[in-house]
Amino acid sequence: MINNPFSKKVGSIFLPVSNLEKSRDWYCDLLDLPTDGEIFHGHLYVLPLNGLNIVLDSKIYAEDTVFKKPVFHFDTDNIEDAYEFIKSKNIEPTTGIQDGQWFNFKDPDGNHLMLCKC
Repeated sequence: MINNPFSKKVGSIFLPVSNLEKSRDWYCDLLDLPTDGEIFHGHLYVLPLNGLNIVLDSKIYAEDTVFKKPVFHFDTDNIEDAYEFIKSKNIEPTTGIQDGQWFNFKDPDGNHLMLCKC
């Protein structure tokens, strides 16, 4: 019998983006990250986060690959401040704050994202 080689840890989530540089700049501005990271293979940019990585990938982009529902959430300690912050960035939330815990919004390509109070 072969031992299970899975580490039980997810390393990255790939997000399809149409314009890698534009998306890099948008996400880095949103998350207050530097934009000086390396672009790999001409189509990949890894957002340097604590924990799970987000990889922006322009090679996998097509309208039908855009996330129609959030597949992960960003954490926040203050959902009300986070909601106002998103709006101050001229990003229109797609929901209001739900149950005092979370809301959704979209990136420039239409990927649905979630911000959740933890």
